[in-house]
Amino acid sequence: MSDPCKAEACAIQDCLKQWNYNESRCTKVIDQLYACCTKFYNDNGESARSPCCPTPSLLELKIKQRKQEQLDAQLVHKRR
Repeated sequence: MSDPCKAEACAIQDCLKQWNYNESRCTKVIDQLYACCTKFYNDNGESARSPCCPTPSLLELKIKQRKQEQLDAQLVHKRR
């Protein structure tokens, strides 16, 4: 079976390269991958695996964090 989310995963890599690995510039394509992976697990079950998708529990956590934090994938640095 070919990976249905490969195009979205590749789009993230292309975006990161284009923007010098600034994740905040690539949030739209990251969200597209997460949407694809959600559909993948809904269609194939949580035991399905994809090299392009985080495991279902990690995917759920990532989506929840993105909704709660609204950081737009920016890095937060703590003072030491």
